[in-house]
Amino acid sequence: MFGRLSNTRMPQTRARRAHAPDAASRPDRKAAILLAAEKLFAQYGYHAVSIRQIAAEAGVPPALVGYYWGAKHEMFHAIFAHWRSTIDERLSLLRAALDGPRPTVHDVVQAFAEPVLQLRASPEGEYYALLVARELMYRTPDTDRVLAEMFDPMAHAFIDALHQLRPEWPRARAAWAYQFAMGALLHHLVDYRVQRLSNGENTPNDAAAAPLLIDFITAGIQAALPTPASKETPP
Repeated sequence: MFGRLSNTRMPQTRARRAHAPDAASRPDRKAAILLAAEKLFAQYGYHAVSIRQIAAEAGVPPALVGYYWGAKHEMFHAIFAHWRSTIDERLSLLRAALDGPRPTVHDVVQAFAEPVLQLRASPEGEYYALLVARELMYRTPDTDRVLAEMFDPMAHAFIDALHQLRPEWPRARAAWAYQFAMGALLHHLVDYRVQRLSNGENTPNDAAAAPLLIDFITAGIQAALPTPASKETPP
């Protein structure tokens, strides 16, 4: 991780600053680089962004990108590790819902969607939400490894929860329901046409739309996994 900087030809004063940044500025520069990468990856995609572009966006020499974060794929992984708390929050809410006296599909969907929708409250969170949506929709072998590591265990937990609530249906059907729910959530995050399509009455990512989206996803899952009183015999 640090070898790249030592092999870079640069004036001694710059090298000294890169290897031993001022204690007060180091966290700021390191965080600025990660935020710049997150923003550019979200806007243009992982493969379309170079280290030099990340450095320019962060306002630092390109060598500092490698110094703090290593290669580009390591930085991509670091972004998701930085936001690991969002995944942990979703799983914590899911456990709390399932431990309740009468867990419902709505409870599961709320745990699934609410923390993601709340990310849009800050610019940094918005970049991350857009990055996740982009990379899940346009996944490549390089990025898919990170997504599988970070998100597949959580996906399995939610699929298992749906299967627990609707055990009469095969787990594979619950996996379809999760896939459809993910599609609705991702589309809501990335599609800004609602303002145009509503003739200006709706604004993209309006927080007031969150309960409506959760109700919409809940109804879809309930239609795909109906309760025994209303469902047909599983195939």
